[in-house]
Amino acid sequence: MDIIKTDIEGVVVLKPRVFEDDRGYFYESYSKREFDKLVRPVDFVQDNQSKSSYGVLRGLHYQKWPFCQSKLVRVIKGKVLDVAVDIRKNSPTFGKSVAVELSAENRLMLFIPRGFAHGFSVLSEEAVFQYKCDEFYHPESEGGIAWNDPALNIDWKLPVDSIILSEKDKVNPLLGDSHTPFDYNIDLYQ
Repeated sequence: MDIIKTDIEGVVVLKPRVFEDDRGYFYESYSKREFDKLVRPVDFVQDNQSKSSYGVLRGLHYQKWPFCQSKLVRVIKGKVLDVAVDIRKNSPTFGKSVAVELSAENRLMLFIPRGFAHGFSVLSEEAVFQYKCDEFYHPESEGGIAWNDPALNIDWKLPVDSIILSEKDKVNPLLGDSHTPFDYNIDLYQ
């Protein structure tokens, strides 16, 4: 597995080694030993999968302390634009984002550490999105940031009139209006 660093420390793209022949292909999508050595030790406890159609935008989501989550995300069918936004107060990259196109074809994965909001937009007719989390889902700890916050200036690669949001995502606050629960100077993995 190859690791590709991004402009934000801790957010990395993972590129698996794929073995292809006339029968098809094989690759190791996750190895705890490799991941812990190349990225950081993380104890993933829950796998999630969603199916969405073109134009669906999910995000930007996070879970508050003490239930914050790291995520390892990938697409097994279709194509999405995956986005991680640094929401750690006092971080040198606070409010900055990383956007990576993930697809079944490129087989890339994105690791999003704790302290980041996460979202994705579906660029293909349909997408099946899969992700690992290092904390269980706790609905009482949900938080969100507006997908269209002008301060974030995220290009979701979709025409605005094609975007499909959940009712919850229609009312997420702007980053400047939210009380971000993370601090860059506190280790969120303790």
